[in-house]
Amino acid sequence: MPLYLSRFSYAPETWARLIGHPEDRAQAAQSYIESVGGKLHGFWYAFGTRDGYNLWEAPDNVSMAAVAVAISGGGALSSFETTVLLTVDETMDALRKAGQVQYRAPGA
Repeated sequence: MPLYLSRFSYAPETWARLIGHPEDRAQAAQSYIESVGGKLHGFWYAFGTRDGYNLWEAPDNVSMAAVAVAISGGGALSSFETTVLLTVDETMDALRKAGQVQYRAPGA
């Protein structure tokens, strides 16, 4: 199954609610991805541009998109971005296929 890396930031109101009622949101994230047949591989908080990161596995892009849309639509986050991760083998296949693409630079 494909892997996905999500980066998120909470809205200030969400941090205020979590301060008042601390909650392990990794458990919630796990239930969301499992509802579409996926798996949560990790949930981390961080200092910096983003408040946290998730590593997910989902059956396909549509399933991951469903989870991302549901989370984004919940209103607790100020930002949520997801990146599809490629294995080394997938990247090697892409590199071989790239050699077959007849790319022309703009204006060339």
